[in-house]
Amino acid sequence: MSEKKKRVTSGVSHLDTLLGGGIIIGDNVIWYDDAGSLASLFCINLIKASQNQKKFLIYICFDHSPKKLLEKLGPLSQNKFLTILDCFTNGKGEGAEIFEKFYTEKKPAGLCQIIKVEEPHNIDHVTGTFYGLHKTMKGDVRFIFDSLTGMQGLWGEEDQILKFYSHACPRLYELNTIAYWIVEKEVHSQHFKAHLNKITQVAIDLSLKRGKTSLTVLKADKRDLDLLNKPSDYWNKGIDIFFDSEKKTTNRLNIGSRLKEFRTKRGLSQTDLAKQVGVTPSTISQVENNQIYPSLPALIKMSEILSVDINSFFHGIMNGARQVVFSKEDAVNANLPALPKGLITARLLTKTGFESKSEPYLIEIPTGTKVNSHFFIHKGEEVGYLLSGQLIIKIESHTYTANQGDLIYLKSEIPSQWENAGSETATILWMILN
Repeated sequence: MSEKKKRVTSGVSHLDTLLGGGIIIGDNVIWYDDAGSLASLFCINLIKASQNQKKFLIYICFDHSPKKLLEKLGPLSQNKFLTILDCFTNGKGEGAEIFEKFYTEKKPAGLCQIIKVEEPHNIDHVTGTFYGLHKTMKGDVRFIFDSLTGMQGLWGEEDQILKFYSHACPRLYELNTIAYWIVEKEVHSQHFKAHLNKITQVAIDLSLKRGKTSLTVLKADKRDLDLLNKPSDYWNKGIDIFFDSEKKTTNRLNIGSRLKEFRTKRGLSQTDLAKQVGVTPSTISQVENNQIYPSLPALIKMSEILSVDINSFFHGIMNGARQVVFSKEDAVNANLPALPKGLITARLLTKTGFESKSEPYLIEIPTGTKVNSHFFIHKGEEVGYLLSGQLIIKIESHTYTANQGDLIYLKSEIPSQWENAGSETATILWMILN
């Protein structure tokens, strides 16, 4: 019997919720793109999340020149865990001098690896290149294929693409990878898309209608989902993606978003919480999406499991004095999903359900500990005050040393390593600014 494969974040928290807890290692995800440019945001968020976790990612590009792709990726291109396989220059670019010139120009320090595929018209050559590259990498490698539509432009008929995908999908699954495949849905036949859906583990539709973008999960293997084939409207600010269903309202109960917030901060999956409450994961999913309200006994049980006051579920609805002083008994152990359990300790210093524009944590890093990732997966400002000890911080190609009494300020940077090389435990008061 094969072992249960773990789940990881897609880099978009609400998409993780729609998928019942994230991407499962082994998933091939088909993105049906209505406009030809919608899937790129979700790809960029996967790249960012993968880099934060120090996971290798191979980006196979048929539709864009390396220069254009690097411009789209921005700072994410400055990462040793990213490799771009350029199938464009000798493919759609036809080896033109303007594209070949890229390889003779001076590159910035720290740029990701870029490999020009010499024979992108040859399917065996392309597959041999990315499988060979995969063998040199450790862990659950991620792939982005941009795109199946671009492959068809070089490789011919849809049946040829289906044959390629029907071999690649199960092989990438067995290799414990995650693979994103982009498809311009209006270009392909219903026969083609139906066969892809049959083979793949996850299929997602992205649509643009009347200026609004929406996402619909069409298929998700090994999940019991209630939101299949139900569109969710979303919008973006930069690379950050927001769903309309996440918007908090003051004119009605919004227990779902509060439950999701408390559950994720405690490091519990929907399945974990469901088992402890005595309901199905489907019930937890429906509550978190505000499709149903929990019974009072179930709500009381949830508050006990999540260590929150039951009033916290009704923030903005129930009246009461705002808490000003928090005792040490109010603090709760915090889950750090990007790090191995037990490596460092973190405690949220306010109650889990406390509503504020900042989250204060007390983080302790034992002497001799090296953390090859940031503490949190967060897109925004963070501030840390080093109460004791000494820390060495690596951000891209730069190394910084923080001593007791120093302030650490991150605007959008993501540290790739924290190291306590000192003789005592390093203790940080860390603030996430929302």
